[in-house]
Amino acid sequence: MSALSFIKRAGRSKPSSPAAPMLSRSTAAGTPSSSRSPVVDTDATTDRYSFPSNPSANPKAVVTGGTKGSYYRFTILTSKLIRYEWSPDGGFEDRVSTFALFRNFDAPAFRTVDKEDRLEIITDHFHLQYDKKKFSTYGFSVKVADDVWRYDGNSYGDLGGTARTLDGAWGRVDLDPGVLSRRAYAVLDDSKSMLFDADGWIATRKPGRIDGYIFAYNGDHKAAIKDFYRLSGSQPVLPRWTLGNWWSRYHAYSAEEYLELMDHFQKEGVPLSAAVIDMDWHKVRIPSKYGSGWTGYSWNRDLFPQPDKFLKQLHDRRLKVTVNDHPADGIRAFEDQYKEVAKALNHDTSREEPIRFDCCSRKFMDAYFDVLKVGLEKQGIDFWWIDWQQGTRSRIPGVDPLWVLNHYHYLTSRRNVKTIEKPITFSRYAGAGSHRYPIGFSGDTQISWAGLQFQPEFTATASNIGYGWWSHDIGGHWGGWRSNELTVRWVQLGVFSPILRLHSSKSLWNSKEPWSFESQPGQIIKDFLVLRHRLVPYLYTMNIRAAFDAEPLIQPMYWNHPHTEEAYHVPTQYYFGPNLVVAPITSPDDGITLTSSTRAWLPEGRYVSLFAPHIVYTGNRHIQLHRPLDQIPVLAKEGTIIPLDTTPTVSNGTPRPEEITILLVVGKDAHFNLLEEPHASSHHYEIPHDDPRKNFTSTPIAWNQKAGRLTIGPERNPHSQYHTSPNRYWKVRLIGHTATEASLKTSGAGHWKVTKVDGSTEIDLGPVFRSGATDSAGQVFEMFVGHDLQLDVLDFRKQAFDRIHRAEGWYADKDRVWNCVADANSGSVQERVERLYHLDGVYASLKNSVMEVWAADDRAEGTAFGREIWTSVAGVGEEDWDDYVLV
Repeated sequence: MSALSFIKRAGRSKPSSPAAPMLSRSTAAGTPSSSRSPVVDTDATTDRYSFPSNPSANPKAVVTGGTKGSYYRFTILTSKLIRYEWSPDGGFEDRVSTFALFRNFDAPAFRTVDKEDRLEIITDHFHLQYDKKKFSTYGFSVKVADDVWRYDGNSYGDLGGTARTLDGAWGRVDLDPGVLSRRAYAVLDDSKSMLFDADGWIATRKPGRIDGYIFAYNGDHKAAIKDFYRLSGSQPVLPRWTLGNWWSRYHAYSAEEYLELMDHFQKEGVPLSAAVIDMDWHKVRIPSKYGSGWTGYSWNRDLFPQPDKFLKQLHDRRLKVTVNDHPADGIRAFEDQYKEVAKALNHDTSREEPIRFDCCSRKFMDAYFDVLKVGLEKQGIDFWWIDWQQGTRSRIPGVDPLWVLNHYHYLTSRRNVKTIEKPITFSRYAGAGSHRYPIGFSGDTQISWAGLQFQPEFTATASNIGYGWWSHDIGGHWGGWRSNELTVRWVQLGVFSPILRLHSSKSLWNSKEPWSFESQPGQIIKDFLVLRHRLVPYLYTMNIRAAFDAEPLIQPMYWNHPHTEEAYHVPTQYYFGPNLVVAPITSPDDGITLTSSTRAWLPEGRYVSLFAPHIVYTGNRHIQLHRPLDQIPVLAKEGTIIPLDTTPTVSNGTPRPEEITILLVVGKDAHFNLLEEPHASSHHYEIPHDDPRKNFTSTPIAWNQKAGRLTIGPERNPHSQYHTSPNRYWKVRLIGHTATEASLKTSGAGHWKVTKVDGSTEIDLGPVFRSGATDSAGQVFEMFVGHDLQLDVLDFRKQAFDRIHRAEGWYADKDRVWNCVADANSGSVQERVERLYHLDGVYASLKNSVMEVWAADDRAEGTAFGREIWTSVAGVGEEDWDDYVLV
């Protein structure tokens, strides 16, 4: 695990009387304020029909008119965002839609040219022309930069958004559009979306009306998403525990078996935070007269004789609990609560007629939540896994049952915030606006390399429609074949995904317990699951950033590099927070180098590999990355800080860390404001109006590159007058830096242990006191490490030697490859690079693996940087693989 090798640690011994360092005074950097979109996250006592909205537009931003049979209305929300409406009856829609909750923007500057048969609306960024008739291709157009959009009734966003489900997908599926585009505009048609009346209940649109939005952002992707969230509402803050490991399997567990499994995870040192119980929690073998057992709300007492006790035992293990709900078949006479629900609905039970699922009936939905489900929640079910698979139709055209289920489950979950901490649901994507109802369940993925290969792209492009919290079936759900390697690679992707939920189908052979795999892959899976929990301090801060700064955790590369063509051609690569670039391995081992590879593009700058910190890359180019099974390419740019929970023994749930290790990538200034829940006992708290981030405990961490100074703190707790908390154990790991001896200086005495480990320098600071009074500048721990530290220069010869040595193949071929790299007397670097490229009989994977490290760092003497030549894998060698097999 190299830079992250501490995830294997058994523990540490704390000094019995650690010397507390003296603290120098300095003013803590405050959290900057920023404009933000409203967060749908209201008080738990509010009923399910109340949610924040401000749907009526600013009258100063509206241009309207028309004559009998053809009426129009345009709302200029910003100089780059316009709503267009057409109506045959003169009526327009001011109610909340599933997409648009907040249409009341400050009116931007614009001008109009209004003639009898022509209307023009002009801002600094678009020019709209309209013939005042029913919208048509030649009568309604918008020019943005050099592109012209002509009305066609469709949404448009050629960079893709996401899809309702991956059910049954072997690999790629078609994506619904997002609001980002390679063209200067994107379009979101909202004409068919469901509405909400003022009382919070569902409503439908009047047929024939047109309603849509043009995003005229001309490649400014982040600005487009920011205004998308302003209009639709931002992603809510997730509870901290959602960011840990979820266990799920379609299997008829008994209570005893499930608890034994949870204890086995604990014994193996693998933490969990959520226990998912698939449909066998309820009765599934029912009399045939009732239909299938797919839907159910009555505990299977053969498996769970004492459900209250079982759920309490899971909670005692610090696990949140969700159960599967396929609601389509309603409530039938065999259900324990059939008569109770029937009474609430005045339903005749004499003939045991089923109570049909009816998402269009407010009375039914009230009984569904407040009679059927509330008792199960009181037993200990924390939230619901909504598994709706029956399409978009209901008895009222325009009402999608999935939308109704997602919206009201999320709002109803507010009654459980004392246990789940924040509202949450777990369901499929229903369309634009679904980001307000996390977490997304992506469906039953087939187990295949093609499925794995598509998943990073599918996750990243979802951010193009604001949808940042997908939960995939990590490892795949069904079909396919058993592959240790495929499972490991999928788990690695899961660690660097929004949510990590292991899942598998009902099969004797298909399950994801790490110990069910062979020794090496099983250990790797365990290590990465531990790492996921160690990442929670980072992930939770990114969670808050996503909610208040319009910055989803995962972003396609082109979000940060919109004008760089290469950024649009690495669909499986993404940003994981602001400075981490992840290029998942989605193909099998090549059989020669004993590694798998992926083609990546590195933006300008210098990067270090977190899992191989001896390797430093110079960016602004494509490169082939090769990794053994226990590594995934995660590259950190100079000036990166990553806080990790390195408490010696990780436990279930995601408690506040007792120990934090700061991963610091030197070379540039760095700053990270660690955000955590307050120390107050209450899990639910109000969001202040000025800056919601002030409601969280914050610990600023900063690195001054020129001075070589690292500062930690002060920690500020909004629920404490003096912002004090127990001392926390701190370490600093300088990733990829071992070249100089750290010269530690502080303003007072202190004892620190400095070690060189795995291509990095680790500094053990011990407990650091870091508190400040509310009326003072606060106290900051300050440490001087060394002026202008740099990442180590890559020793490419050593790395190349290791790769050639590890590769399987003819020894003579190893000599030929090695001589190209190491024999400087045999020609110039350019000549030797070309010689390597043209070597006959040597597999392309070995050539490329060696080329990767030879050309990685432009500072290395004799580097091939700028001269690299990559060999096509399709043309590897001239002989068949069988010619290389020794029998």
